[in-house]
Amino acid sequence: MSFPPVPIRSLQARIFALFLLLLIVVQGGGYLLIKTAGIAAARKSASAEIVAGTLVFDRFLAQDTDRMVQGARLLTADYAFREAVATGDSETVASVLANHGKRIDAALMMLVGLDQRVIADSIDSATGKPFGYPELLDKAEVSQQAPAMVLLRGQLYQLVIVPVLAPLPVAWLVVGFRVDDALAQDLHRLTRLQVSFLARQRDEPWRIQASTLPQAQRAALVAGAAAGHLGSNAAEDTAGYGDEAITRVLDLAVRPNESVVAVLQEPLAVALEPFWQMQRRLTLISLLGVVVSIIASIAIARSIGRPVRDLAGVARRIAAGDYSTVPSGTRNDEIGDLAVAFRAMQEGIVTRESRITDLAYRDALTGLPNRLLFADRLDQALASAARAGAPLAVLLMDLDHFKYVNDTLGHRIGDLLLKEVAGRLQAVLRRATDTVARLGGDEFAILLAGASISDAQRLGQAILLALEAPMTLEEQVVDIAASIGIATCPDHGNESSKLLRCADVAMYEAKRTNAGIAIWDDNYDQHSLERLSLLSDLRKAVDNNELVLVYQPKISLRPDSELYVEALVRWHHPSRGLVPPSEFIPFAEQTGYIRVITQWVIGCAVAQCAAWRRQGLPTNVAINISARDLIDAQLPDRFEALLERENCAASWISLEITESAILDDPGHAIRNLERIAALGCRIAIDDYGTGYSSLSYLRRLPLHELKIDRSFVTALAHDANDAIIVRSTIELAHNMGLVVVAEGVEDEATFDALRALGCDTMQGYWISRPLGIIDAEQWLRESARAQSNFEASALRHVRQAVS
Repeated sequence: MSFPPVPIRSLQARIFALFLLLLIVVQGGGYLLIKTAGIAAARKSASAEIVAGTLVFDRFLAQDTDRMVQGARLLTADYAFREAVATGDSETVASVLANHGKRIDAALMMLVGLDQRVIADSIDSATGKPFGYPELLDKAEVSQQAPAMVLLRGQLYQLVIVPVLAPLPVAWLVVGFRVDDALAQDLHRLTRLQVSFLARQRDEPWRIQASTLPQAQRAALVAGAAAGHLGSNAAEDTAGYGDEAITRVLDLAVRPNESVVAVLQEPLAVALEPFWQMQRRLTLISLLGVVVSIIASIAIARSIGRPVRDLAGVARRIAAGDYSTVPSGTRNDEIGDLAVAFRAMQEGIVTRESRITDLAYRDALTGLPNRLLFADRLDQALASAARAGAPLAVLLMDLDHFKYVNDTLGHRIGDLLLKEVAGRLQAVLRRATDTVARLGGDEFAILLAGASISDAQRLGQAILLALEAPMTLEEQVVDIAASIGIATCPDHGNESSKLLRCADVAMYEAKRTNAGIAIWDDNYDQHSLERLSLLSDLRKAVDNNELVLVYQPKISLRPDSELYVEALVRWHHPSRGLVPPSEFIPFAEQTGYIRVITQWVIGCAVAQCAAWRRQGLPTNVAINISARDLIDAQLPDRFEALLERENCAASWISLEITESAILDDPGHAIRNLERIAALGCRIAIDDYGTGYSSLSYLRRLPLHELKIDRSFVTALAHDANDAIIVRSTIELAHNMGLVVVAEGVEDEATFDALRALGCDTMQGYWISRPLGIIDAEQWLRESARAQSNFEASALRHVRQAVS
């Protein structure tokens, strides 16, 4: 392609020359600026990074110290260990130190007496000798803990000292961890700096205890330290400059005759690399700018002779409704003004028509097609599929627990979530013929032309996978899941209304079964009718007195005179017979009717507990409440009013909740539990171990009991793994001051195993099945008469098991 010559004195030539000159001046100035200021800026940036890394370093060491203190205090809180220390049982002390050191991966465990002599240690090098760091013992006596970095036998250790109280200090527990390359690598990953630990005693040579540097650089660092190049920083926000790296030195020594430092370094080559890259890119951009300027100027010169003809063609196309061609308005004269006016007219028409179309066929929040446009495209796709004999798939998707996002984080976060979901759905769809639409609320629809059932399934799995990644919305991390229903043509129907209905029913089946994806099945019609019938009947169950409570007794191995039962609801349907709780409780939770059922259960259980107490049976009743009940702000007030009306003490009632119920809405759940616990009611975690088992939530909750799930109890006597889990759970609960209840005790072997492990209370079919009121009362009376004998026997067995 050839271009006609442009006269030197023409407007186009002057514009080209001026543009080229400005480009060269700007690019040259930028190049010189980076050349002169780059190194200084790099040093300043690296210095700021190393100071920031120092804060991370200090925070990591503080957190590591807290972890060590917690590990040490866990041992000092052990009654058997304190007793062994108090009685001078050195063998037991040494064994406990070795075992606890293995559990927490400690390199050093040491017990120091009040006379500052080592009673026992895990490395058998200091027993009977004076403790080498008496100043740390003085600090621990004042602060109840003393962390330090010390040299021991030429190796650097991170020590922490805590007192052994019984209840006054009887000894000092010393826990130490080696400072090695693994610790340095952890700090490197956090700070993104090179980390080294150096130490020496008196005037001995410096030695590297741990470092992330290669061996060659380690030798150079030792040489620099020997030459005195390492010194204290002048201020907390400064760092030292060198030829190879920017360095910050932290003094960690605790004794005058020891020197321990941490050296944090940022190589200058790493800091300068972004500036060298910027310089290279700027050079490339400058060259490309020159080339583009030449080509653009020549193109303008060539096109300047055709403005009138082009504008006339644009006018005819606009009149015909074609807005694809944009008129050029580069000339600064009347023709240029006319071109600008044409473009403004065209843009105004396009904007107004686009706005009208969007209002009618687009969702205002996400920009996706709305229900009307989706229905139109579905009808067109069905017509095309019928002519071509091709398949077609419709997917309906609903977000799980979207209401909780709106209720807890606000509608703004909910809107941002919907936008993010819309973007991820569009990213999954790769064909121009596919359509994703928002039908309303949190419901989305997808149209796949020419897709089979297997194609739709694969796309559904891709959508669920895309939604698994957490979303950060205004600094709030939100996890979301979805349920997808699939219907295809011609397998499930040839009409849009039927396909949408089938996909909708399949979607709710996926939500009900937590399957994620469900494909329409003809059996769903019958199931939908049954669900509607069950919902209608369930609303009448309370009013028609079809619900009944049964009570499953528990056996307590603690030395008290109290009796314990758990209230369980049953539904005697007039035509269906006995409906298992597993069928109607989840359905009631999904529909929100669980609150009515829970109110009825709590009312009957509290009234029955008060009645048994009036009859002289010291019975305590446990009641289960669901996630919806737990976040009900009116629950504590209704519960308090019920206790007062029935003259029932709150301490006679235990409310059992699951871990997942708390995690659905932790804020409301914890506030309600604190209000209920303030009344004197006992709070228990049910099915412990099957949910998230979050210790951070357990320590925040006002708990009194922890129930081990039956899945760990059933095979306890035969499965070593289950035995380990149950033992650990019991020890954890007891350390937190909680009572442990085991459910699912089905045989005597399991009962004996739990009793040997120190379980406080047990329930299960081996003890008793759930009983009606009359049978439960008889069981309680017989248990009350045998209570003293049973307790004495149980305690004997427990003592034998422990000894």
